[in-house]
Amino acid sequence: MPKFNMTWVYVTILIALALLYFTNNGEDSQTGGNGGIAEKETYSNFKEWVMKGAADEVVVNNEEKELRMYVKPDYIQEVFKKDVKQTGKNPYLEVEFGSEEKLEEFLEDARDKGKFNGHLNYKNEKSGDTFNTFLNIFTILFFVIIMVMFFRRMGGSGGGGVFSVGKSKAKMYEKGNDLGVTFKDVAGQAGAKEEVQEIVDFLKNPQKYTNLGAKIPKGALLVGPPGTGKTLLAKAVAGEAGVPFFSMSGSDFVEMFVGVGASRVRDLFRQAKEKSPCIIFIDEIDAVGRARSKNPSMGGNDERENTLNALLTEMDGFGTNSGVIIMAATNRADMLDSALLRAGRFDRQIHVDLPDLNERKEIFIVHLKPVKVDNSVDIDLLARQTPGFSGADIANVCNEAALIAARRNSETVCRQDFLDAVDRIIGGLEKKTKVMTAHEKRTIAIHEAGHATISWFCEHANPLIKVSIVPRGKALGAAWYLPEERQITTKEEMLDEMCSLMGGRAAEELFTGHISTGAINDLERATKSAYGMIAYAGMGEKLPNICYYNQEAQFQRPYSDTTARVIDDEVLKMVNEQYDRAKSILMEHKEGHNALAELLISREVIFAEDVEKIFGKRPWVSRSQEIMGLNPNEKQEATDLSGQSDLSDNTDLSDNTDNTDLSDNSDNPKDEQA
Repeated sequence: MPKFNMTWVYVTILIALALLYFTNNGEDSQTGGNGGIAEKETYSNFKEWVMKGAADEVVVNNEEKELRMYVKPDYIQEVFKKDVKQTGKNPYLEVEFGSEEKLEEFLEDARDKGKFNGHLNYKNEKSGDTFNTFLNIFTILFFVIIMVMFFRRMGGSGGGGVFSVGKSKAKMYEKGNDLGVTFKDVAGQAGAKEEVQEIVDFLKNPQKYTNLGAKIPKGALLVGPPGTGKTLLAKAVAGEAGVPFFSMSGSDFVEMFVGVGASRVRDLFRQAKEKSPCIIFIDEIDAVGRARSKNPSMGGNDERENTLNALLTEMDGFGTNSGVIIMAATNRADMLDSALLRAGRFDRQIHVDLPDLNERKEIFIVHLKPVKVDNSVDIDLLARQTPGFSGADIANVCNEAALIAARRNSETVCRQDFLDAVDRIIGGLEKKTKVMTAHEKRTIAIHEAGHATISWFCEHANPLIKVSIVPRGKALGAAWYLPEERQITTKEEMLDEMCSLMGGRAAEELFTGHISTGAINDLERATKSAYGMIAYAGMGEKLPNICYYNQEAQFQRPYSDTTARVIDDEVLKMVNEQYDRAKSILMEHKEGHNALAELLISREVIFAEDVEKIFGKRPWVSRSQEIMGLNPNEKQEATDLSGQSDLSDNTDLSDNTDNTDLSDNSDNPKDEQA
């Protein structure tokens, strides 16, 4: 038997429609095409019926020399010898005539005598039938084309029409190295590359492991923030191994038709077994692997759950997938189903974290290869300027710097272009044309000078880089810091950061006599930090060493109302203590703060060296200064660091994600909005 093809369906539909059309056309010829029968009649009998008053309408076809006389309802029984049910509503007589002039004279005479009161119409019936036939055929073809397009759209891009809707949409590369990506293209992530190197080695030399009775991990889950290179790492694994590579997204399994997702899962693994050894890569697997509902009345027969069940069965069911390795990527591992994460399915979870200082330097080297840079570009400086940036962010910095240089009609990209690009990405576009009154400008300057003063005299506050009162993005002013990349954070460090955040509001109250809405962002961050310290990190006085974070109970409080009141009181006390501390520091250095505010009003942007001239050198050497090779007795090249915007948001502990290490908080740069 020949293989089934959708062309058969299309041809069958066309034949059926054609038969239907011609059958109806034949019926129309028998019934007159107008709801009645037709009978042949002689010209003399036609004249008799007209003179009897039986003619209702006469339609003349000049080319065929033929006419149709439609009969009045009262004369149907007399003319056709049949009742209306047998003849139809509009029966007529077909008559051949000779002279058109004599026919017109006869009808005019009959009209004058009152025997014919109907209409006399002239129509080329042959051309009309041809036009109607063409119109009908065109209509049929139009609907057939619409049906074909609909079937193909249902079948997706893989071809095969509607019958391929359950086929896998995975894009297959016969050889992984066809992607052109290897480990050389993945900068940084040394730990993650070391983890996946074993998978590559197994695909190249499986006998080495099987001789010892070892089994290769069936699956590897790449977990990490967006833009850290999870997909790139999976492509590099396929490129290094040189085996077939199936790539698709988790959303490709999701479809509006019941059972399609599970069918696509089965088809994907069927193709993979035929090509084994091979790699299946599912990007954003949380779209299909989300934890199943525990409430049977909520989504018990959900299509997504059926797809997940099929995936679980294929990964480690009764059958075996020899030589098929599954790699997946997600940035929401906490939402995945526990059955998907167990050993035997995803044996390994490889964390692809944000790059550290040295890894950022390696990433810059990769992305700067196609960029024409001059000798002033310092890669070490750029790496220090971008804490918390992912690989995608660094690529964006390089591209933005090139755009800025092109805007200046420059032939090369210089260091200042990169610093401006960092400012642009973190803080937003400068809005020098924004209209502000002198009073508003002075309030913003006092606010930002308050932040700078407090951070200068708090030992654990992040080192200041520059302060600006030029509106940028949504912020009316900003202070740029160089945060320390801490692995753990102490309570003293968090309190110093909180005190620095409260410096703007404290300065407004002390030196303007009123407070404004400009400190909303500072208050929000300070409050979140305080709640994190009390409720999660166990740093409260009344609730020491207690953590109320519970991932499994995200929608209910794991503590009583009495404890909630204690937490609120502790947070209020902690924030206000740091607020009073900020006011105390500002009053102690009142003259320096005023001088700093006046300098900001006149110059709009000041750097760390300007603050140093007013307050003197900072008495503490921070870890960032140690990395930069600076000490209090050396002059800090603050102007070289003018590109880093406010990165002082280091204690956001309120985000209920699966991150028990609440001290790793230096990788999230944010603006400090005035």
